[in-house]
Amino acid sequence: MFFSSKALKTIKIQRFSLVILPGLLTISTLTSCAIQTSNSETKASEFKTTTVNMGYQSSGDIVRLKGVLEKRLTPLGVKVDWAQFPAGPQLMEAMNVGKVDMGSVGETPPIFAQVAGTSLVYVARRKPSTGEGSGIIVRQDSSIRSLTDLKGKKVVFQKGSASHYLLIKALEEAGLKYSDIQPVSMPPSEARAAFIQGKIDAWVTWDPHLALAQKTVNARILRDASGIATQGGFYMAARTFATENPELVRIILEEIDKLGQWAENNTNEVAKLLTPELKVELPILEIVTRRRTYRLRPINQEIMDNQQRIADLFYQEKVIPKQIDIKEAMLTPKEYSALTPDILSQK
Repeated sequence: MFFSSKALKTIKIQRFSLVILPGLLTISTLTSCAIQTSNSETKASEFKTTTVNMGYQSSGDIVRLKGVLEKRLTPLGVKVDWAQFPAGPQLMEAMNVGKVDMGSVGETPPIFAQVAGTSLVYVARRKPSTGEGSGIIVRQDSSIRSLTDLKGKKVVFQKGSASHYLLIKALEEAGLKYSDIQPVSMPPSEARAAFIQGKIDAWVTWDPHLALAQKTVNARILRDASGIATQGGFYMAARTFATENPELVRIILEEIDKLGQWAENNTNEVAKLLTPELKVELPILEIVTRRRTYRLRPINQEIMDNQQRIADLFYQEKVIPKQIDIKEAMLTPKEYSALTPDILSQK
C-alpha cells in the first residue's frame, strides 16, 4: 500500500504510536513520541523532567561508558547527567538530598537510606552473582587463618554497603557477634591503601578492589560472599522521579538490560572498556568482569521479603537504630507494571 506525503498521519493506540509514512508502516514503542511531520523532532511531552541525574560507583559503570542512555534519550529531549560516588552509601545520600534520580547499589545501602528517611523506591534488581567478587580478606603473611581469628581484630569495610552485610553474616556463621570485632568504616580507596600497607587486620570489599588485592599482595580470602550475597543488588530511584516518570524509568531499565545482555556475552570487551576508567591492568579486570553480572530482574515479593530479613538482622545487631518496613520503599503492582520493561517481566 502506498501513501502520498499529504496522507502522513500519526495515530496513537495505547502504548504505541503508529506512524504511516509513504510506502512504510512503522511502530514507535515510546508513548511519549508523537511525530507530527516527517521533519519534526521527537519530544518527550509526557515526561515531567528534561534531565535524568544518574549516580554510579567508582568501581566502574559500563552504562555510562557505552553511552546507551544518551543515545536513547537525547532524541527524546532528555539530558543524562552522571555523578560518581565511592560506594553505594554515598550514592544513596546524594539521592536523599535530591542530587541523584537513579543509581545501582548493593542490597544494603537502600536499607540504611530508608532508615535515614530517604524517599526512594526499588525499581529493578540485578541478576545475583556467585558471590566470588566480594570477600573478607587478609594479607598473605597474616596470622589470621579463619573467621574465628577475627575476634578482637580491626576489620575495615564501608559502612552501609553490601560488605557490611557480608561481614555480619560471615561472623554469625563462625559463631561470632558483630560486637566481637573492632568495626572500622572506610571508603574502598582509602581501605585499599591501608590494606596493602599492612595497617589493618582484615578488609571486607568487592571487585575490582578484591581482585587488585589478590593480585598485588596475594591476599587470602577467609570467606567470599557465596551463599550470602543472594539479592544481586538493586537499581533505586527517588520516589517522586519514579512515580512521575514511569515511561522514562522503563526506557532506562530497558537500555541497561539490553547492554547487560551484550556484556555477559563479551566480558573481555567489558574489561577493555573499564581499563582506562579504573586504571587497573587488563588481566585483573578480565577476572572482575567474569565474576560480575549485568542483566536485570523485576522486583517481586520474594526478593523484598529477603530484603526485609536483612533489615531485621541489622536491627537485631544494633547496626541500625530502628526497625523499618521494606514495603514502604516499594511501589504498587500497577506502578511496577508501568515502569518494568516487558523483557524483564518475561525472565
